Amino acid sequence: MKQQTEQVKQLNHYIKISKNTVFFGGAGVSTESGIPDFRSENGLFKAKKVYGYSPEELLSRTFFNHEPELFFRYYRENLIAPDAKPNAAHIALAKLEQEGNLQAVITQNVDGLHQAAGSKNVIELHGSNHRQYCMKCKIKYSLEYILAREIIPKCEKCGGVVRPEIVLYEEQLDSAVTDSAIRVISEAELLIVGGTSLSVYPAAGMLRYFSGGALVLINKSETAADSSAQLVVRGAIGKVLGSSLICKIFNTNISKQN
Repeated sequence: MKQQTEQVKQLNHYIKISKNTVFFGGAGVSTESGIPDFRSENGLFKAKKVYGYSPEELLSRTFFNHEPELFFRYYRENLIAPDAKPNAAHIALAKLEQEGNLQAVITQNVDGLHQAAGSKNVIELHGSNHRQYCMKCKIKYSLEYILAREIIPKCEKCGGVVRPEIVLYEEQLDSAVTDSAIRVISEAELLIVGGTSLSVYPAAGMLRYFSGGALVLINKSETAADSSAQLVVRGAIGKVLGSSLICKIFNTNISKQN
């Protein structure tokens, strides 16, 4: 505990002196909001036991094309959490941005919790389950539209399949989104990476564009970039970013807001 306190002090110092800070986050940022990590061991076990396939298979473009009913069942039951609320990590990052201490959030999550917490400059590498569109006529739909339909949602205008605006396995990331992410990472003075093991590519590969002064990693377990970081903090990211030491930057108690 004492070691983590010293590490948080060091993180606090990095944030205060940095003129350009960027946060890069993964599934671990949202698990404290009750959203399970489908890539975890538990997520893999559940997918195999309940649906008969791995998450990577269920969320692939091939599976979407050939087994749309099971795809939408898995999607509704595992990637949509309408009652989830931002946790201390989301709130801390939003406050840092509001105070001018954070320039951008890059997220691999699709849950929209960063925006719900108040973050404005959010780059969503894998899209968002809050946005849907008709594959035929491209008309946009809300998340509520998907939730209100049974089995395969169809467009009211043309009858085409309405799919979530998320990047499936076998699909490429949006080039404009990746360009934005690479730009802010390459311009960052401080890059804070949290809630990700950095095992999902091509997103994880974007860290190679960072050439700033300090790389900070916050994660419960070891990551592929630990040896390259100036600071590694082991722990739940909500507890680390929501700690009283970090809160002093903007004189607010995040943990009480959550």
